[in-house]
Amino acid sequence: MKKLRKILLVILAAIVILAVAVVALVNLFADRAVKMGIETAATKTLNVGVTINSLDLSIMAGKLTLGNLVINNPPGYQHPKLLELKQAQVEVDIRSLLSDTVKIKGIKLDGAEVVLEQRGVSGNNIQDIIKSMPSAPKTQETTPQPSGKKLHIDNLEISNITVKAKLLPIPGKADTVTLKLAPIKMTNLGGDNKLDTAALSSKILVAIANGIAEQGAGTLPDDMVGAMKSTLAKTAELGKEVIKTTEDLGKELTEGLKGLLKPKKQE
Repeated sequence: MKKLRKILLVILAAIVILAVAVVALVNLFADRAVKMGIETAATKTLNVGVTINSLDLSIMAGKLTLGNLVINNPPGYQHPKLLELKQAQVEVDIRSLLSDTVKIKGIKLDGAEVVLEQRGVSGNNIQDIIKSMPSAPKTQETTPQPSGKKLHIDNLEISNITVKAKLLPIPGKADTVTLKLAPIKMTNLGGDNKLDTAALSSKILVAIANGIAEQGAGTLPDDMVGAMKSTLAKTAELGKEVIKTTEDLGKELTEGLKGLLKPKKQE
């Protein structure tokens, strides 16, 4: 009896160790898959490099934490970074990870540092990126529905946004202006079932640009603010347009998770 009990304990311990190892491996490879997915989708949409220094995904808890996300500047600007985000926290409904639409309860982006660099009288780096984003096809052909993962986000908040505006040197005037933007809050994103990772990255950048244009009035050069408002007015439907030309970009975000969590069919 004692020998049988000992054998059962050994088997139980082996099962526990194996289960822990499997969970650890799933989290490890899921982290890499999600990190690559976000970087790839955002880079293709913004047309500049986007990198994430650290990413921690807890599948069982339904939480994702990003550390030090960086958006590079377009070519031709002095500063290498346009935006650096210290931390992002995402709370997701884990039951939705294998469905067509990933349901996200909340996203909190904290500590965004933006370098707004002026070029010419009215040009700047943020405006250049927004202009280069994909736009809707001009043909009237039927556009297929997005084939990648779609996102539905209940709440998104961006807080502690600091903007350092690098202006053209003018005698008697400061060439660096610092702005503190009010928190940006958005709700019910993706309610139309047309939001993916690529479209989300564009929405966030456009929201920050809107905040700069609003709070920079009277502080930043009038020509610069006026040009930004003009560009943003033309991209009022940017979220709808981007999704039409980035249908396959949302796949990278959760394709790796799908392969890890969904059992493969026997051939």
